Amino acid sequence: MFETRPDRDSEIVLAGRSNVGKSTLMREITGHTFDTGQRPGVTRSPNHYDWAPEDFVLTDLPGFGFMQGVPDDVQEEIRTDIVRYVEEYADNILVGVIVLDGKAAVDIIDRHTGPESIPHTVELYHFFRDVGVSPVLAVNKMDKVDKRDERLDEIADRFGLLPPWQQHSDTIAPISAKRGSMQPLYDAIREHLHDAQRDDLFKFF
Repeated sequence: MFETRPDRDSEIVLAGRSNVGKSTLMREITGHTFDTGQRPGVTRSPNHYDWAPEDFVLTDLPGFGFMQGVPDDVQEEIRTDIVRYVEEYADNILVGVIVLDGKAAVDIIDRHTGPESIPHTVELYHFFRDVGVSPVLAVNKMDKVDKRDERLDEIADRFGLLPPWQQHSDTIAPISAKRGSMQPLYDAIREHLHDAQRDDLFKFF
């Protein structure tokens, strides 16, 4: 499993499929650039960014889903490692941010939904809830989406949230990380930080 985690009491994790913009999100939040692979699935271990005085770490977990040139068993290992990591640190994780590609998310979810199969992002969302981690869906690349409200309603529906999406502002955050349009995500994160009595972390979001 991942052995690189700094010893910090509070944590926010970013999770999601490969190539949804997690590293861009990490850069927007921290102001620092992190190594990213040119191909999906190249990042195999988490990126951590910690603020020592606040006893807080932000973690970008490896991407999952289709990874070109990566054997199936390795892909499965990465998914298992992510689940174990979240299970182990669930008491420390204040928010689990699942990053989605606003343009592609619905198609990908529908393609992987079947009588006996649940898409990994949907599974992860419910897993976060099951272990007591507050999930937030950061719907990225919204600048490329035409029918914005319709798309966000579809995403809400796929995660078992009743449309209209606007009533879930603490869970659904439409953003465009590359353009620096991050406020809906910061607002959602702040709601959960406030509930956890960690208003001292507001300055990072």
